[in-house]
Amino acid sequence: MLRIRYEVSGGPEVLFAEDVAVPVPGPGEVLVAVEAVGVTLPVVRKVREGSEAIPLGGEVAGTVAALGKGVSGFAVGDRVTGLCFGHGYAEYALLAAPFVSPVPEGAGAVEAVALVRSGLVARGAVAAGRIRPGESVLVTAAASGVGSLAVQLARAEGAGRVVAAVSSRDKADFVRGLGADEVVVYAEPDAWGAPYDVVLDGVGGELLGPAVRALATGGRLVAYSSGGGTVEAYELLVRGASVIGFQIRAVAQGRPEEYEAWRRGLWEAYTAGTLRPAVHGEIPLAEAARAHRLVEERRNLGKVVLVVPAARA
Repeated sequence: MLRIRYEVSGGPEVLFAEDVAVPVPGPGEVLVAVEAVGVTLPVVRKVREGSEAIPLGGEVAGTVAALGKGVSGFAVGDRVTGLCFGHGYAEYALLAAPFVSPVPEGAGAVEAVALVRSGLVARGAVAAGRIRPGESVLVTAAASGVGSLAVQLARAEGAGRVVAAVSSRDKADFVRGLGADEVVVYAEPDAWGAPYDVVLDGVGGELLGPAVRALATGGRLVAYSSGGGTVEAYELLVRGASVIGFQIRAVAQGRPEEYEAWRRGLWEAYTAGTLRPAVHGEIPLAEAARAHRLVEERRNLGKVVLVVPAARA
């Protein structure tokens, strides 16, 4: 089977394809014949900045090809999606059964990877922010796979004003189309229209400081990016504000019932037409470097998805 990996850190150019044997599921694992793979900023960053090579994981969708010992609730041929913490950039991927969920009738693999992980992160970030009706919300990385859903979910939660923060003005029409009332650009922090009751930050790094300073008295910043960053305690003290960290893996492992309820709610909203996953484009698996470059340069509008032709052994 075809698999994409890398051996040394660097840009998209370090990714390469190799032909390897199809893995065999162990106890508690599900082997999925992959149809679509979601490309995430955390994975792109790890390829660029990580101290050692890691498997390229993330969200995948496809068909169950085999089941490991002890797995119940699934059958060969079922259409599923889930999180892969091993090699996900491949024609076949092994997923731990607790991280696998069915894809409803009428939904495709591309929609599944665009909705499920990104949607779960967005759903969790919105929940962590405890948005109250009428409050103002700033969403950074608003044109990303997660951010584009967070804009919609913040509105559905009752936010009175939703502002999208993006890297360039050419993304303005896209995020307005998702329901953003206003659009601001990172390079212009003095024009961010602060203060905000809630900031949902998917960028981190140098943007974290300005994001904290954009908080209103008693405001909450939810940090869910892989970009790190430093928060000055004084900035929180003078605002009576707080920073809340959020990671979807922690919820999946520690609060599985809540994780499952969020997952069901996302599909219900999708089926009802009240939540629209945005897909920038579908790129062949063999061209993963092109997908990484698109995300690294922040040129994507919505989720970048790798698509896999009919999986071969």
